[in-house]
Order: sequence, then structure tokens, then C-alpha cells
Amino acid sequence: MLFDAAEIARRVDALAGEIARDIRGDLLAVVILKGSFVFAADLIRALERAGLSPQVDFITLASYGAGSESAGRVSLVRDLSEDVRGRTVLIVDDIVDTGRTLKFAREELLGRGAAAVRTCLLLDKRAKRNVAIEPDYVGFAIEDRFVVGYGLDLAHRYRGLPYIGVVVPTTP
Repeated sequence: MLFDAAEIARRVDALAGEIARDIRGDLLAVVILKGSFVFAADLIRALERAGLSPQVDFITLASYGAGSESAGRVSLVRDLSEDVRGRTVLIVDDIVDTGRTLKFAREELLGRGAAAVRTCLLLDKRAKRNVAIEPDYVGFAIEDRFVVGYGLDLAHRYRGLPYIGVVVPTTP
């Protein structure tokens, strides 16, 4: 186990406080599915407690498929239903490693006319970064390990774990 449920809950509340101090007024939270759905649900509730009432929309981007290594390209699988023109957008995602997905999402929303785009990531795996992008809000910095739980998966499994754990490779 890397982070238990209580530690995650405390950090999500702290992130919501930071965001609420920095962003005022109309906010659209754009949640990148699938991995961030658990984090996003907790963050949205924490933002409400912190005095923000963001609208929420979802986008699905793909870079991993069913494996544990990035394919090196990002594709748009399912698009937003809300118009982002002139709005402050908060991208919510589970993890940033290479930075490709986050950069793609940020550039896509700015290209659609968003007034400002901020980013909130549960986990930051800086050792894998090969794109020049820094998230605005980060829950935890982690080493280069493959993690599951709290929405993060391995081949579409383990998303429902209430904690974040490290996958330990097994030898045959």
C-alpha cells in the first residue's frame, strides 16, 4: 500500500481548498475518464464543501489500452458535451507520467476557446515526464512504479480498491 483511504481523503480536501482559494466564479471540471472517476467524485464533493460548485463534464482519452505501458499517442475516444468557450476549466485526471495526455487535453481545451485551463492530478510521476508540462495541483508525487486502486487500473482491474497500491511483478 502506498496511500491509504484516510491519507487520500485528507489530501483531496486540501487540494479542494487550494483550488477554491485560486479559482472564483464559474468553473467547469473536465474529468478524464476512466481512471480519474473515483478521485473526481471525491474532489467535486470536496470543492462543494470548500465553496465552489463546479459544473462537471467528461472526456475519454486513450493512451494505454489494456496494458501497463503508454502507447505514445493520445486519441479522443469520447468528447465533451459542454462548450468551454470563455470558461475557466479544471482538468481532473488520475496520474501524469509522460505528460502527453495532460498536454493533449490542455491544448485541446485552449484550442476550443477556454479562457483558462488549470490541471489537477491525483498522482505525479515526474521520472517518466517527456513533455514540458507541469500540473497546477497535485495530490501526491510518486516514484516510477505502476500503481492501482482508487480508480487506477491494470488491464481494467483493481479500480475499486479504496487505497493506492504498488503492483509487484510476479515471476513465473
